[in-house]
Amino acid sequence: MLETLLQYLPLILTLLAVGAVAGLSAGLFGIGGGAVMVPALFFAFTALGIPEAVTMHCAVATSSAIIIVNAVRSVRSHQSHGAVDWDLLWPKNPLLSYALWIGLGAFIAALWLAPRLSGEVLTILFAAVASLVALQFIFGRPDWQLRPTVPGGLARPVIGGGVGALSSLMGIGGGSLTVPLMSICGVPIHKAVGTASGFGLAIALPATIGFVISGWGVAGRPPFSLGYVNGLGFALVASVAFLTIPMGAKLAHAMSQRKLKLVFGICLLLVALNMARKALT
Repeated sequence: MLETLLQYLPLILTLLAVGAVAGLSAGLFGIGGGAVMVPALFFAFTALGIPEAVTMHCAVATSSAIIIVNAVRSVRSHQSHGAVDWDLLWPKNPLLSYALWIGLGAFIAALWLAPRLSGEVLTILFAAVASLVALQFIFGRPDWQLRPTVPGGLARPVIGGGVGALSSLMGIGGGSLTVPLMSICGVPIHKAVGTASGFGLAIALPATIGFVISGWGVAGRPPFSLGYVNGLGFALVASVAFLTIPMGAKLAHAMSQRKLKLVFGICLLLVALNMARKALT
């Protein structure tokens, strides 16, 4: 028993550290921490000898499950600062909710697309889009807007479904996409970050259900897995992230809008470049 514990101690410590960073990023930027968790979980499962055919699926699915916890904690933290736009997140008419269409896109992608598509093209696509968004945050005019309000009508299912599907396939909470989208549509950065944490829940919950179903009975998954979701990785990362999310939210509301945009842009650019590097090597 002791030998087994010592054997996996580096892995356990790594996952705990990942949880701490993921929690801070969820609170600070309104993202679920998937950009940190997916590569770390991929490395951990590879080190355990999990077959390459299911390693990335398990990393993405487990990240999605953890984001459920992160998103709930993050929404509550930002709500205490009055920084969640509930009219945008979940209005009285659910059909007008971006969260509904984001969740639907996430579920379809996890259930149907994930088992059929390679991740390389999607990774490169996301890295390219995220890099452009990050550069706008870093170098763009602070007061620049594409439009004064978030678009409605057919834009809800089209944009929402697309964001949900891409976020689900990448195992992220969607903040990397929804924060800049809301920001260029007139939503103040602090409210965009807080509302994005709610969109993270709308992505992660249906995506996790989809990954459980699509991964059911698939050979080669890590021990203690439910579908593609690994219970051990979920427990270790989520437990620490739960404690560090409020620290990130508190730090976000102590920073100026310009500084928060700059930090968000630099972090997003680094993540995008790292994802592109992994996809091309």
